[in-house]
Amino acid sequence: MSGRVKRKPEKLVEDDEVASPSPAPSGTPGGGAKGGKGKGGGPGGKRAHRSCEKSRCPEKTPLCSINAHDRCAGSGYTSRWYHLSSGEHYCNECFDYFYRSHRVGFEQVARWKREWSCTGKTEPNLRTFMVDQLLPYWLQCTKPDCGKWRSLPSGQEINTEAIRQFTCAVGRTADAGEGETANPCDVEEDIRVQKTLQPEWLETLLFPPLLKNSPAAPFLASYFPDGVGLSATCELVKKKPGERHSYSGTSNIPVTGVSPYFQPFYQPDEQGKAMCVRPDMMEHDEIQEFPEFTKEQQMYLALRNLVIALWSTSCKEFLTVEKCIHHLIVRGLIRIRCVQLLVPVIHFLSRKGLINTGLLRDPVGGSLLPPEFNQGPVVIIGAGPAGLAAARQLTNFGCQVTVLEARDRIGGRVWDDDSLGVCVAKGAQTVNGCINNPISLMCEQAGLKMKLIQDRCHLLEGDGQLIDASLDRRVDFHFNAMLDAIAEWRKDKTHTSDVALGRKLFEMHRIFMEETSLTFTPTENRLLQFHISNLEYACGCNLSKVSSLHWDQNETFAQFAGDHTLLPDGYSAIFSQLAEGLDIRLGQAVVSVDYSSKTTVVTTSDGKEYKAAKVLVTVPLAILQQGLIDFHPPLPVNKQKALQTLGAGTSEKIGMRFPRSFWAKKTAGADYFGHTPSVEDRRGYFSVFYDMTPNSKESHVLMTVLSGDAVEKTKDLTDEQIIADCMECLRGLFPEEDVPEPTSYFVTHWSKDPYAQMAYSYVKTSGHGEDYDTMAMDVSRTVFFAGEATNRHFPQSVTGAYLSGVREATKIVSC
Repeated sequence: MSGRVKRKPEKLVEDDEVASPSPAPSGTPGGGAKGGKGKGGGPGGKRAHRSCEKSRCPEKTPLCSINAHDRCAGSGYTSRWYHLSSGEHYCNECFDYFYRSHRVGFEQVARWKREWSCTGKTEPNLRTFMVDQLLPYWLQCTKPDCGKWRSLPSGQEINTEAIRQFTCAVGRTADAGEGETANPCDVEEDIRVQKTLQPEWLETLLFPPLLKNSPAAPFLASYFPDGVGLSATCELVKKKPGERHSYSGTSNIPVTGVSPYFQPFYQPDEQGKAMCVRPDMMEHDEIQEFPEFTKEQQMYLALRNLVIALWSTSCKEFLTVEKCIHHLIVRGLIRIRCVQLLVPVIHFLSRKGLINTGLLRDPVGGSLLPPEFNQGPVVIIGAGPAGLAAARQLTNFGCQVTVLEARDRIGGRVWDDDSLGVCVAKGAQTVNGCINNPISLMCEQAGLKMKLIQDRCHLLEGDGQLIDASLDRRVDFHFNAMLDAIAEWRKDKTHTSDVALGRKLFEMHRIFMEETSLTFTPTENRLLQFHISNLEYACGCNLSKVSSLHWDQNETFAQFAGDHTLLPDGYSAIFSQLAEGLDIRLGQAVVSVDYSSKTTVVTTSDGKEYKAAKVLVTVPLAILQQGLIDFHPPLPVNKQKALQTLGAGTSEKIGMRFPRSFWAKKTAGADYFGHTPSVEDRRGYFSVFYDMTPNSKESHVLMTVLSGDAVEKTKDLTDEQIIADCMECLRGLFPEEDVPEPTSYFVTHWSKDPYAQMAYSYVKTSGHGEDYDTMAMDVSRTVFFAGEATNRHFPQSVTGAYLSGVREATKIVSC
């Protein structure tokens, strides 16, 4: 971590940098003395060339890359060469010009050193000064039939526009010299360019690249710039420490023109936040991909941070190597090597779904990756969020993808209804934690709005009396304290000690009441039942079925932070765009997957066969549990066991449209209101009502849910019976109002849906969070699995399902 620490005493030169006596003035570029024997002892006093004394540097006749003043040795003799890289040195005369206090260059270095010390972490010395301020820039000719590299004069500055428009004609004064030709592109390229591209060249590099004016700088204002691949003299980081910005898990980041939900980098003192990378350290999969940077990571980090920052500032089009090159500003030959490295870095980050993802389609050339990543035809079973995410990624990677969907629509358990006059989701409609959430990214790409959900919720008794907010806070505190006590209890428990969460919760409640001699009033008991109902909705079942050891296992991983929002246009507005251009076959219910031979055969209920090299299964957990797809050979034992230790939770939704908003006056415009169950047996019935049209004069729609045991109890009731029960509840909550009948409504039946039979997963008693990982394991590198029930970090969510599809697309092309 590049947090701020006390800097060691500064020194102007490295330990091996000592001033060698300068030769006497000479009229020759080489600087040799006139008359007498030279150091080489040759006739006429001509001095022999000195080679670089740096170990492993192959240069026998170095060339000064600085050329700071008229006494520069150039390619001639100097008493000592100072090494920067193979192909980049500076002579003792240039060293002397900046080192001696009576020289003009000394004050130039002193000013730079003060500037560097204000923001940098590393010690400012003369070699760093040469690299940061005086090495020439190398630019590549942008003419299609050229592409040669040319160096600019030492000390000349560049910007993105100069890089974008550079041609050999611009750089002819640096490379062509007196022998310039009619066509500047015909001039031979400097031999050092090809040497720079050799693998061993990096071993001779003294300093890693520190980028100037990188787009990553505004995101990394809380770090030492030279600890995250940036120059400490970069214009974007020239601020006094007191002026530096930071953010700590909030949605307020000081990056102009960037969505507040895009925070791709961890900050120094920040806790775990999903989909963040550490700008000062490579992650495990990065080290696996680029082992050559394991020890010296700065070069990779500089480029990775640049790429991710550019993606965050411009996510509506594919990020290409060319666009990144325009922002790659660093002096010296290292820029040539950085351009070469950008290609695999962008391929890697694209493959991981960190850039060039979401709704983007039709990349230039038809593929984001080289041909070797194409693993052959891929069949994806299911066109829900996971299947669509994988299909879009794989198609952009250049793979041939066919999606088989049993329904007559896409979306799976994401299903929006517009029959009530506004979009009301029969499945998910909220985004929980918007920072770095891929749903936020796709909304940005599609121009879709996200409505912030207020945290204000009025609670009512069954007879319509408002419950005092302080009383609710006290019971809520008690409820969370019991969950904390369970978390403490389970610390030293083994898997065999698991009991149902509901049982343990009431046990903790009983112990608390006995030890404190307190008693709950009837209202407090009903409030407790309300909070239990909310937890049962989150789990998708009665707490008597949920593991007390692992019910919240995902909380041990970084989760999405920030606002909770509602999608007014529904998830369908996103996934319909995600599906554009994909080969999706509707009405194709898969009944078997035969992966016993080299080619996998997928068979549908109407007898059609689809052949593929890889198959991705994204159907709901309940479908796999009931064996509705036959696998040949059977799935491994550990996967079959995981299928049974995860639970298929259910919850149902009810949407109702009314002629007026009879609830608005009492709830004071809140986004939702709740009520406590009159008795424990009514827990889970319509606990919360969501106002889908707040402050609207035209539409008046409420949505509510059934959870826990209420789902099973109402399973065989008609829609009319369920609506009648719900209306009785509403009339009790608003006795002062003449509550009208709904003009239209819907009731979901996910538990009866033949292609779902569930809402979302949970960990059963005796189950484990690792079962999610087992579900995500591929079989024989041929059959892959995705869906919310395969995502240990983000189960029970659309985001988790989507990310599992991205994950499997990465695995498929990486096999």
